[in-house]
Amino acid sequence: MLRFSVTKMSRPITLVTGNKKKLEEFVKILGSEFDNKIVCQDVDLPEYQGRPEEVVRAKCQLAAQHIKGPVIVEDTSLCFNALGGMPGPYIKWFLKEIGPEGLHKMLAGFEDKSAYALCMFGYCSGEPEAPVELFPGRCDGTIVSPRGPTDFGWDPCFQPDGFTQTYAEMPKETKNGISHRGRAMAKLKDFVKTLK
Repeated sequence: MLRFSVTKMSRPITLVTGNKKKLEEFVKILGSEFDNKIVCQDVDLPEYQGRPEEVVRAKCQLAAQHIKGPVIVEDTSLCFNALGGMPGPYIKWFLKEIGPEGLHKMLAGFEDKSAYALCMFGYCSGEPEAPVELFPGRCDGTIVSPRGPTDFGWDPCFQPDGFTQTYAEMPKETKNGISHRGRAMAKLKDFVKTLK
């Protein structure tokens, strides 16, 4: 279990993830000024199907039941406009089977290469019948032939609008400042600051 920062709430918030790269990025974006205790735990949750909001709500409710306390879950989508938003929340499976180059090739027959990255955090207090709060962040861009390091998902084939580099080519600080995850975390941080 990874721990960081100091305590504000009486109970720590559990970030549910087994993805070390996501955790690394989460901690970096969170920053040192965040004053809630966060612990990290890998919980084997089912891979739900549906719209991103539905997926995050279901994952968060189940995680809260498992942890029996406050939890944060995250789900990331990569949505191709030419494909009506697919692969969306199923991007993990597409990436696993065909890799970043295959994602780029999926749009070979389309003029429209535009896409958007969507990150959605869910928070639940873990109390009985507690609602799941959602915090979405979106970054528009284009699917390109992969460039840059291939150690973090589909970053090599996503080039954000207004930039000449892919996520993979960018310095981490630049990416974290404009990314879907960074935008979602800004909303999550504001919310968590209100918790007592």
